[in-house]
Amino acid sequence: MKNLPVVLVVEDDKAIVHLLTTILTANNYRVLEVSTGREALATISSHCPDVVLLDLGLPDMDGADIIKSIRPWSQVPIIVVSARNREKEKVEALDLGADDYVTKPFGTAELLARIRIALRHTNTGNPDTPTGKAQNGRLTIDYDKRRIYIDDTEIHLTQVEYKIVMLTMLHLGKVLTYDFIIRSVWGARPTVNNQILRVNMANIRRKLEDNPADPQYIITETGVGYRMVDHLDA
Repeated sequence: MKNLPVVLVVEDDKAIVHLLTTILTANNYRVLEVSTGREALATISSHCPDVVLLDLGLPDMDGADIIKSIRPWSQVPIIVVSARNREKEKVEALDLGADDYVTKPFGTAELLARIRIALRHTNTGNPDTPTGKAQNGRLTIDYDKRRIYIDDTEIHLTQVEYKIVMLTMLHLGKVLTYDFIIRSVWGARPTVNNQILRVNMANIRRKLEDNPADPQYIITETGVGYRMVDHLDA
């Protein structure tokens, strides 16, 4: 699967979820679906979606509380998609940190345009976003297409795995502490710990390495963190 932009749909109405998933998939987005606020918070933390489409009326918590919970540790674009059309509620959601507000029923073209705008703001708003390609031994990262290759074979990574590899490549040869990687990939999220990072790293090694037990790319600096080996120095 290509590293398509990931949209998290937070909605408990199955008919709307089906409609949104159909629209987004047909327009080259990868879709994650959850129906509760707790699932939304966990999924944003673990999968780092590119955009969140958030309904305010969820069964376990109000969408406004979800925005309030997310913003201290993540700047993921949040587009509220809600039947609530009172100005007060729109202003509250935007003041809390939502990036946009689309009222149900919505037009397909309008929703897709709002998503494209959110993605553009994300990409242009980060001056450190790399472009072009970078190579390290047999490993190549195409930053523009968000794809990773070993020789000419594409390696299929999750969004979190891709961000970890990209981060270590950007700091090639340098030791990155566990806390630095966690903050850079997940934000200041206390429920994300070293064990979650280790699980992701094990998956990365299984996909990148000929022998995951003897990694040649991202190695462990025991008790400290990880380092991408600079093969130009090898």
